Amino acid sequence: MITGQRKSFDDIKGFVEQYGKVLVAGCGSCVTVCLVGGESQMKVLASELRIAGGQEGKKKEVLEICTLRQCDPELVEPISEMVKKEKVDAVLSLACGVGVNFLAGVLEETPVFPAIDTRFMGACIEPGLWREMCAGCGSCVLHLTGGICPVVRCCKSIMNGPCGGSNEGKCEIDPETDCAWHLIVERMKRLGTLDKLEEVQAPRDWSTSSHGGPRKHIVEAVKAIEVSPVGAAEAGRGAE
Repeated sequence: MITGQRKSFDDIKGFVEQYGKVLVAGCGSCVTVCLVGGESQMKVLASELRIAGGQEGKKKEVLEICTLRQCDPELVEPISEMVKKEKVDAVLSLACGVGVNFLAGVLEETPVFPAIDTRFMGACIEPGLWREMCAGCGSCVLHLTGGICPVVRCCKSIMNGPCGGSNEGKCEIDPETDCAWHLIVERMKRLGTLDKLEEVQAPRDWSTSSHGGPRKHIVEAVKAIEVSPVGAAEAGRGAE
């Protein structure tokens, strides 16, 4: 899941200082799980803005809306409709950076500001603790490393084995961080696949992680349904 943390209230308030009618848009997916951008957090932020406006004697109307996601066309329609109907001056998005980007593209004439800082894609290790697990680098090597990612879980992103700087399974850069390659070796021992690390691998193709612009993921079957009215109708009947 994508994790994030809320920006300081001073920063958020500064973004919308000049606008009279502001819409706080919550996101009901990833950032809800880490207690940053869901409906409850949306209501809290909206209340803080109203209170601050009242204390400063400023006339500011703060509206609220929360959708499941802010990165799908059909799911941001309610936000777009509210912006138009209520003549909203600015939107504060509690989605990750993807949602802010997408919403800004939909609301071409309305400024969209980020209310949270997007952190990383990670997993919940224990209540209240998420740890980064994937860099979305575009060329997964987990089949070679026992399901443990050296790109993001190794502090140095070393691709060809331990660097020799670990101590009792901890990284020399951060003694509280597990050495990813120690984890990889120990796991592959348990799986009986340690010999795979002896196989010479071709240099990693880093072009899959960045090629001078935003990457795209295309599912042709879905595209075909989208552009074919007959296919869309059949898909709709199949879902009934």
